[in-house]
Amino acid sequence: MSNRKIKVGVVGTGSLGRHHTRIYAELDEADLVGVYDTDMERAREIAGQHGAHVFSSMDELMEAVEAASVVVPTDLHREVAGELIERGVHVLIEKPIAASTAEAEELVGLARKYGVIVQVGHVERFNPVLSYLETVARNPRFIEAHRLASYPPPREGMLPRGTEVSVILDLMIHDLEVILHLVGSPIKQIHAVGVPVLSPTEDIANVRLSFENGCVANITASRISPERMRKIRVFMEDTYISLDYQQQAGTLYRRAGMSIEREDVPIEKGEPLANQLRSFIGCVARRDAPVVSGEHAAEALNLAVDIIHQLAEGAS
Repeated sequence: MSNRKIKVGVVGTGSLGRHHTRIYAELDEADLVGVYDTDMERAREIAGQHGAHVFSSMDELMEAVEAASVVVPTDLHREVAGELIERGVHVLIEKPIAASTAEAEELVGLARKYGVIVQVGHVERFNPVLSYLETVARNPRFIEAHRLASYPPPREGMLPRGTEVSVILDLMIHDLEVILHLVGSPIKQIHAVGVPVLSPTEDIANVRLSFENGCVANITASRISPERMRKIRVFMEDTYISLDYQQQAGTLYRRAGMSIEREDVPIEKGEPLANQLRSFIGCVARRDAPVVSGEHAAEALNLAVDIIHQLAEGAS
């Protein structure tokens, strides 16, 4: 592979887009050409912090870059990412891939048609915790995941960020994608409960998934918690692993005869988002398949939508 830098841009400079901009500016493999946002004042502020150009339109950005991060509200993913793909620009789309399964399928189809890379921002797949888990979690039998966050601050004239969708799409989808990846078996049964508290849709939910291979996963997500938590526990036949995504630390418990041995998990800490963007740039440079493809992200979205439908049916 050559040392040529990949020309990259960022569409959307909100709370997460600013971090995409910062990291691209720091990556040796990337040439951050510029950013675009309909809020030009915000775009100028973020671009100015990293010496990047502010594009006046999507057309201008698409003429200048080979790859771009799409960090806009979910209901705009299909429109914005689709436009980029049709112009031959490789895209990293923040999760979820789209607002509906139909839109996700359209984006996957466009990527195939135009031969571009679509990676989806399921950032936990780049957490060093998961890198370790992938090496040891053979044939998991039971998985428990907790993802808790406080309610986002209000925005003038708008719902708080993320609350325009259910907590299933806002937070739980991270764990759904990871669990589908770890288990690798079709789902046999879904049981879900959830309630709205401050939002029009669910703010807290619990889901129990039964897989055809016998594995069971219990997943809780809340955005009305006073504490923040991102943890996963995986039970195998003779080993139990407890991992903390937030602290990037964990413990392994292993059966040894009639006793249980405990050991700390060796994890080399790092910034998951930086790992993700570096991986995306590498995929573009080498034309490799991404870690989280559009197809796999669509599978996670399909599951999330099935859960939301079950919650809606239970409420009717």
